[in-house]
Amino acid sequence: MSECKDVTIIGGGSAGLYAAFYSGMRDLSTRVIEFKPKLGGKIHVYPEKMIWDVGGVTPITGAQLMMQMEEQARTFDPEIILNEKVEKLEKNKEGLFVMTTNTGNEYISRTVILTTGGGIVEPIKLDLEGADRFEGSNLHYTLQSLDEFKGKKIVVSGGGDTAFDWANELEPIAKEVSLIYRGDEFKAMEVQIANLEASSAEVYKNTKIEKLIADEDGHRIKEILTRNQETGEEIRFEVDDLIINHGFDRELRFIKESPLQVGLERDFFVKGTAKAETNIAGLYAAGDILAFDGKVGLIAGAFTDAANAVNQAKLCVQPDAFASGRVSSHNAKFDAKNRELLSHLYTKN
Repeated sequence: MSECKDVTIIGGGSAGLYAAFYSGMRDLSTRVIEFKPKLGGKIHVYPEKMIWDVGGVTPITGAQLMMQMEEQARTFDPEIILNEKVEKLEKNKEGLFVMTTNTGNEYISRTVILTTGGGIVEPIKLDLEGADRFEGSNLHYTLQSLDEFKGKKIVVSGGGDTAFDWANELEPIAKEVSLIYRGDEFKAMEVQIANLEASSAEVYKNTKIEKLIADEDGHRIKEILTRNQETGEEIRFEVDDLIINHGFDRELRFIKESPLQVGLERDFFVKGTAKAETNIAGLYAAGDILAFDGKVGLIAGAFTDAANAVNQAKLCVQPDAFASGRVSSHNAKFDAKNRELLSHLYTKN
């Protein structure tokens, strides 16, 4: 059995990382449990994308933002658990939250903050027998670096914002870009569609991948066989790389099946308040997982949710505490850190 923490944060994305920082700022013992082997959440899907809507740090790449958020989250040395998936959430006889993970470990906490985004998000894999053998070579579900696609023939399969976004990013640097979509109406924003259609990229609707043809060694895809779903016409694409964005699977089983009966909205979100409260005392939510009237769907909104969740957790643990934390510019917790930073600054000058 683990040490009981004041706050356990389930999920290590934007909301979870800021909650970890703010929780330490409010003198709460803190734990973060993240299913993935590294922190950062779904920003890992677009590490090279430029992010413009985080106050005061524009523009910044997803990778840089992840690095800075993690560094900030570690300011007060929270316990960070990686590679463990919470599978059960309940309360014990003492009223403490108990989280059991896929490893069999149990973690105890006075309060819990859910920051799982849309749940544990995994890309939907290409539904073709044998496709998985190309995942280590030239079949991709995320883009880690645009440079690796320079001068190559690329096919992007998908019809949503992410697929069009990737195709638009790759079009100036790839030799050829083709986007194929099995449906008859794209789901991306109009400006994304218009930009791609106005470029040199080829765009195909009603077109479904039927077969991946390997090279002589059998390690890489050299050709893609597709078929138009309306006409039956067969279209072949020679490729250097195939990029798939068919959406993401969301897994919220530990919340849906919890004996606590957490209130949900549309199956993918926790129904809460602008103060990040749920229908369960001591259980809070922040970021994409939280739904309430007036929700701000930005990373900046996730930070606000996280701060509200921590403030509510603080009041739950210590009812006579202040309703919110003192701002960092006037917070004694930062005095020693500020002196150290300023001493380095003056030494350099």
